[in-house]
Amino acid sequence: MARQAGIGMVLCRSFSISAAAGNLCDKIGFIGAGNMAKAIMGGMIRNGVQRAHNVMVYDVSTDQMDACCKAFPGIRKAESLHNLLMDADIVLLGVKPQNVEAVLKPLKAEVEKMGPLRTDTVLASIIAGVPLHAFQKYTGMENIVRAMPNTPVTVEQGCTVWCSTRDLPKEKKELISKLFSAIGDEIYMEDERFLDMATAISGSGPAYVFLTMEAMIDSGVHMGFPRHIAERLVMNTLLGTCLYAIQSGEHVSKLRNDITSPGGTTASAIYNLEKGGFRTTVSDAVWAAYRRSLELGGMDSNVGPGRNNTLPTFWQKDMRDDTA
Repeated sequence: MARQAGIGMVLCRSFSISAAAGNLCDKIGFIGAGNMAKAIMGGMIRNGVQRAHNVMVYDVSTDQMDACCKAFPGIRKAESLHNLLMDADIVLLGVKPQNVEAVLKPLKAEVEKMGPLRTDTVLASIIAGVPLHAFQKYTGMENIVRAMPNTPVTVEQGCTVWCSTRDLPKEKKELISKLFSAIGDEIYMEDERFLDMATAISGSGPAYVFLTMEAMIDSGVHMGFPRHIAERLVMNTLLGTCLYAIQSGEHVSKLRNDITSPGGTTASAIYNLEKGGFRTTVSDAVWAAYRRSLELGGMDSNVGPGRNNTLPTFWQKDMRDDTA
């Protein structure tokens, strides 16, 4: 049961920080005002982690900034990157991977114009695939966090995997942990290379689930259910199954076997899924996402089944160390 405890706490989470508790810090700045940034803003404001007037946002789209200010009254719009960076305790960078260069070059120019930022400012990136050293190179900052949240953070049930530069002070790690805890579960990894793996599993994972849901819903409609009933059946089945798996603490293969009666409907369905390569197809999809994340960071993506390197070498080494 111990391995499931952290997950169960997320779904039944009650925050120890009250709405009147104050702020994590004096100023958190957001570069980029997209859906993920708004989800993080909303989570920390609603749960009393940070007051709205201690949050500032900058985006090239004034419409996006206006939407943030409308959704969370009190948030301040930054007139420029210079305005946002000035005196910020945490700067959260949330833009599309293809826009990274367009953001980092002006960011570097602002840092050079202003001189060195406060030495304790933390730059936290939620951009897929871009490694820590890229932000150090462009900004000269030392306190860097790289994180991979996922879409369920929108309803404060997400999972955020994150890492940091080696010398990030303990108190700064605690700040970032509290920030990400406001939107769901958060997992800190010492080794940055696990972030690309997390991108493939939890980061892209909701899309795999949505596709499975879509297939099941369409099958229900094909059989004759009204679409809204098919959607209700599928969504509640997935929600209940996840909660059951978390609370049981059992291995999922045992849970699946427990509901597969000999000669029954479930056994027939499982046979067809296995015959169609369901398990391998899902695995190949996860590996494909992992390879793409490596490519986005300019790293060797020749890993996985059928490739030269079956597993990343650091993982093979760690496994040998663990079993020595």
